[in-house]
Amino acid sequence: MKKQISVAVLTNETGAHLSAYFSALKEIDAVKEVFLSDPSHQQLELARRELGSKLSEVYDKPDVLLQNEHPDLALITMEARQAPQAINLALEHGCHVLSEKPACLSVEQFEPLVQKAESKHLDLSLSLANRTNPEIQFAKSLIHAGTLGKIYGVEMTLLADQTRLTNPAYHKSWYAQKDHAGGGFLSWLGIHWLDLSMYITESSITDVSGFTALVGDQPISVEDAAALSFRYEAGFLGTLTAGYFMNRGYQSLIKIWGSKGWLEMVPFEKRHLEWTLNHNGKKFRFEKPVEPRGYTPAVRKAVQAAAGNGDPLLTSRESLRIIRTIYAFYEAAKSGRAQKISQA
Repeated sequence: MKKQISVAVLTNETGAHLSAYFSALKEIDAVKEVFLSDPSHQQLELARRELGSKLSEVYDKPDVLLQNEHPDLALITMEARQAPQAINLALEHGCHVLSEKPACLSVEQFEPLVQKAESKHLDLSLSLANRTNPEIQFAKSLIHAGTLGKIYGVEMTLLADQTRLTNPAYHKSWYAQKDHAGGGFLSWLGIHWLDLSMYITESSITDVSGFTALVGDQPISVEDAAALSFRYEAGFLGTLTAGYFMNRGYQSLIKIWGSKGWLEMVPFEKRHLEWTLNHNGKKFRFEKPVEPRGYTPAVRKAVQAAAGNGDPLLTSRESLRIIRTIYAFYEAAKSGRAQKISQA
C-alpha cells in the first residue's frame, strides 16, 4: 500500500485558490488527513464543504498546529508579505512546503528559506501548476529529445482582464498593493509563463530588461502591464508581453523556434500545442488528452514528493530561480538598466 501523508493548510483571509487546493486534497488518495490553520476563520466553511471528512482539525495558530500534528507537507496560501514567516515556521517543524506564489517581497526574503529547506533536506516549491499540463510535458520532451534542434528564440504573451482592476474591492485587496504583493501582473500571472519557458527549454534566464506601466489608470500601486526581454543561459533570447488588457478572459502564446522547427501553444484558444519540423510548413498537433491539468495534478505531485514517491513540482532551487528572475526584472524596470541574475 502506498504511503499516505498528512497535510497542513496554512492560510488566512488573504488565501488564494483555496477552493482548488481543498478540492485537490480531497481527491488525492495519498492525502490521509488535512489540518487547517486559519486565524481569520473566514476559510473554515469552505474547508468543511470541500474537504469533508478529510478535515481532521482546525487551529487558530499555525505554530500550535505544527507542534501538535507534525504534518508531512504544508500548503501555504496567503499574501506575499505574510508568506515568508509561515514558510519558515513550516520548515522549522520539518515540513515540505508547497506555497502560493510569489511567497515573498524580495529575493532577500526568499533565499534564506531555500537555504533552510536544503539544509533540512526539504522541498520548497512554488505552486506553478501549469508545469503538469500534458501539452507542457510533451513540449518539454520534444525539446529535450532535440526534435527542434538548437533553440534560437522564445516569444510569449499573457494577457488577462482589466475588468477586475476596476472593482473597488480589488483596489483594497493585497494583490493591488505593492507593499503586500511585491508586484502586480508579472509576479501574479506572468511568473507562470517565465517559469514555463525555463522549464520547457531546460535553460535559465540570466539577463533581463524591460518596462512596467499602469496603463489602466486604476488606483493601485502595482503594474498592470509589463514588456520584458531576456537572455537564456544557453545563449538564445526571449520576450514577454504581459498585462491586464482584456475586457474578459485571457489571451496567451508560447512560441519557441529551433534550427529544426518550431512549436506554438495557444491554450486559451484551444490550440494547446502545434509544431513543425524541417520548416516545411507541415504542422503536427498535440492530439492527446489535455486533462488532467491545473491544481489537482500539481498538488498531487507535491504530495507524492513529500511521501517519497517522486520529484517535487519545483525544486527549491527552481523556486529561487523564478523569484530571482521576477525581482531582477522589477529592478531593471525601476533602474532602466539590464540586470544579470545570479545562478549560484
